[in-house]
Amino acid sequence: MKRGLLATALAATMLLTACGGDGRLSVQESCKLLSNDQFKPTGNQVQQAKQIADHYADLAKKVDPSIGTIIQGMSDVQKKVADSSTAVATPEQQKQFTDALNSIGKVCPS
Repeated sequence: MKRGLLATALAATMLLTACGGDGRLSVQESCKLLSNDQFKPTGNQVQQAKQIADHYADLAKKVDPSIGTIIQGMSDVQKKVADSSTAVATPEQQKQFTDALNSIGKVCPS
C-alpha cells in the first residue's frame, strides 16, 4: 500500500513539474496569451507608461519563464521610461524593446 501511495505521489509531482507546477502557462499557451493581449493604457503619458510597466510585470508572472524573463526586462525598462521627466522612451530604450520583441518572436513564431 505504501508503494502505491509513493508511486502516486511521485507521478503527481512529476506531472506538476512537467506542466508548470508553478502555475505558469506553457510556452504554447504563453504565446497564445501574448498574441491575444488587447491591453490599452489610459490617462496621460506618465500614467500610460506606468500602466504598461505594470501590465508587463503581470504578464511576466503568468507566462513560461523563457518568455517571462524577457517580458520582465521590458517591464523594468518601461518603469525607467515612466520615471523619466518626459515618459518617452529614449532611442536606447526603444532598441531594448525591439530586441526583446525579436527574442519573444523567436520563441513564439507567428
